[in-house]
Amino acid sequence: MRRRTFDALMVFAGLALTAVLLVAGGLLAWGHSFVSSEVRSQLAAQKIVFPPAASGAVKALPKADAAAMRVYAGQEMTTGAQAQAYADHFIAVHLGEIGGGLTYSQLSARAMADPKNAALADQVATVFKGTTLRGMLLNAYGFWKMGQIAFIGAIAAFAGAALLLILSLFGSRTCAGFPRPPRCCPGSPTRPRCRQPDLRTG
Repeated sequence: MRRRTFDALMVFAGLALTAVLLVAGGLLAWGHSFVSSEVRSQLAAQKIVFPPAASGAVKALPKADAAAMRVYAGQEMTTGAQAQAYADHFIAVHLGEIGGGLTYSQLSARAMADPKNAALADQVATVFKGTTLRGMLLNAYGFWKMGQIAFIGAIAAFAGAALLLILSLFGSRTCAGFPRPPRCCPGSPTRPRCRQPDLRTG
């Protein structure tokens, strides 16, 4: 394969990959926008507000959990990062205190073994509600995180498309600059004459 043909194929492949990356980047950007919008609207509908930094609810938390909650103190929950902080550093702490370190399934098993224990039944109901809310917030966080990953993927796809486009344009100019091999033309003053084979025998 001649160098000129090979370069032309590389340019075509580069342009094709550029188009693929542009489409992929557009889809990833749309996915990021859709997920972020859905998470924001669903969380905003819950109208959950972080307690103030100086409130007793925050001061009563362990040091690490209180520090995580103060980052969003007084803010309305609208992002996945906020949902994760509220679920892991506020709800989880209170669930541990209410359930005595036991999970909902463990408390539920105890309640079924002692159906006449009203206090235990109330404890199970409270832990169930808290666990459900925490699970919903962590699901929102998971979708939000996927949206962030899609955004990073979109940036990488667009950057790759731009690089390939530049390389393809450079390659097309280089390909166009290669001189074509001269063709012989008998009787032409500008083209070399064809060398005729010597059929004479010694």
